[in-house]
Amino acid sequence: MSDVEKTPEETPEYGSEDVLEDAPESTPPAPRVKARRSPWNRGRDRVIAALIAVVVVAVALVIGVTSDSAATDRTEAAAPPPLPAAPDKVPGSLAELWSAPSGATPVPVVAGDEVATADGGEVASRDPLTGQIRWHYTRDLPLCTMNETWGRLNAVYAKSLGCSEVTQLDPGTGRITAQRNGNAELGTRLVSDGSHVTTTGKKLLTTWRDDLVQSAEYGQVPALVNAGKQPRTGCTYGTVAAASGKVGVIERCPGDPADRLTVYKAAPEKDDEPSVAFSSVLAGKRARVIAMSGDLTAVVLPDRKLMVVYNGDGSQRAAYPLDVPASDLAADPAGGTEATTQTAQNMYWFSGSKVLALSRDDLSPRWTLSSASGPGILFAQQLVVPIKGGLAVLNENDGSTIRTVGVDRRGYAGVVRLGAAGPVLLEERGTTLTALK
Repeated sequence: MSDVEKTPEETPEYGSEDVLEDAPESTPPAPRVKARRSPWNRGRDRVIAALIAVVVVAVALVIGVTSDSAATDRTEAAAPPPLPAAPDKVPGSLAELWSAPSGATPVPVVAGDEVATADGGEVASRDPLTGQIRWHYTRDLPLCTMNETWGRLNAVYAKSLGCSEVTQLDPGTGRITAQRNGNAELGTRLVSDGSHVTTTGKKLLTTWRDDLVQSAEYGQVPALVNAGKQPRTGCTYGTVAAASGKVGVIERCPGDPADRLTVYKAAPEKDDEPSVAFSSVLAGKRARVIAMSGDLTAVVLPDRKLMVVYNGDGSQRAAYPLDVPASDLAADPAGGTEATTQTAQNMYWFSGSKVLALSRDDLSPRWTLSSASGPGILFAQQLVVPIKGGLAVLNENDGSTIRTVGVDRRGYAGVVRLGAAGPVLLEERGTTLTALK
């Protein structure tokens, strides 16, 4: 035997055996296939592709330049330091600290230790003592109105045919807390009961909750989805008020012999289906809803020289003689909102020349102040009411004058709306906000 072991033959792998014994050892190359020409290889095609790219970039730039965010200029700030406390009583004299334009605020807007102005397209938070701007939010749209509710600022801007753009801002920092698109009419005002805000209008009222989500709409809905939900059609609206989760409105409807008072819920089960507490035809025209408290609603009837108080079911609770000049009630107030204020004791309604104090308990009249320039507020723990040439400090219980304080309004003789921030008294004089101390 040979010393060399015979190596066993390797088993060929599956598929590796050449079953064609006479086949050549190497496979000839496959025939070359002519590649398909790209449809974008022509010069004209490359030009088209370049033009498409340019158009896409241009559209992106246009969208960026014309978008709402690009048309907005804004700053933010740290929370402000606390204001000094108000004095124990109204000072014997008040001097002007500063003034600023604020044409979109019907009343002074105060939120915590901040004062806000709204003019043109700018909302500005100001130091109450100096008037210096701490932060601002400015758009290339005109402001319709602004108010303070829920400790936040609600700024309504005009766009297209209505007041449709709403931005909610934190008054201390200027941070945006909510935004919405709505259907408020031009000239709208904001009416609040503390839990909801309602936009006024001649044909449509809309109500929002604190995150600006719509909770109710009443009237002629622009984009109607479900017909037959609104209780009446063809009506126009007068004054609007709100309290305790309800909205009261004066309606003027075809077929009614006189004005109608309707009270409905601010937050029904379905926002497009009003939940009406009651709707009653009144005993006269040119009616105005001037106050709501709890389930009670007060309405003035100029033709009958009466103020009538209604219960929550629409029944009449009481009626009182109304001694107000006819010229005060000749037309609805601007924006459909009455000039009213309230304290823990009373509600104060300014008719145009007089202030009428109503009890918060039952809306009964308590006293009247003639020759007033606007409703009163509490400042330095006392009731102050604007009068010609200054302020009247009054006793809330009976309206008696404690003293008067002179204020130089530099020739302004119109309606004055008051506000207060710590030791600073604010006067809204038409389109100008003035701070006094």
